[in-house]
Amino acid sequence: MRPATLTAILSLTTIGALAAAPVLADNHAAPQTPGAMDVARVTAGTYATDPAHTLVGWRVDHFGFNDYFGTFGDAEGTLTIDPADPEAAQVDVTLPITSVSVVSKGLRDHLLRPGSDGGDPDFFGPEPAPARFVSDGVTIYGNGTKALVSGNLTLNGRTNPVVIEAKFTGAGKNPRSQVETIGFEGEFSINRSDFGIDYAIPLVGDEVGLTISVAFEKQ
Repeated sequence: MRPATLTAILSLTTIGALAAAPVLADNHAAPQTPGAMDVARVTAGTYATDPAHTLVGWRVDHFGFNDYFGTFGDAEGTLTIDPADPEAAQVDVTLPITSVSVVSKGLRDHLLRPGSDGGDPDFFGPEPAPARFVSDGVTIYGNGTKALVSGNLTLNGRTNPVVIEAKFTGAGKNPRSQVETIGFEGEFSINRSDFGIDYAIPLVGDEVGLTISVAFEKQ
């Protein structure tokens, strides 16, 4: 076959493929996610956490070498919100400390084991009370998609004020349950010594960074 003929065939093949592309795109449209970052989708009411899809991550410096991290789950609580007055929103969430998850089983046992010889445990102990956050103020910014949420965190029997930098991440109907759902992410940090957990400071860092990913379902 002569080179000119081969070139012509390849050109026609390319043109045909390009012409067919829109048809294929129309017939195989990409699915749309049910949630979207659109505050207009949020409706007034009381929402409860979806424990299976709500996580709190933590990370702490270990010996100055690197950060170690893990997660808590099974959070339960409520969000009351009215889009007409978002700064009046209220949050009350409880987090079981016994849900802590880390890669090393040995470390998890250490976090939850009793103190030696009847002494205080190094970290939480075997029957720690859940942590609880109750908001007392919300300041909205960032075109309504970000907020500073202030409140009180109770952990290890002590209560201290904290401020969470929160970000709205999506709203819509859960495709399985058809329940209206709102998603948020948040970040804040604490000094664990403020809550009476001061084992191995400064070898293990005092400051603990916390990252929240929470889904609230309308009740």
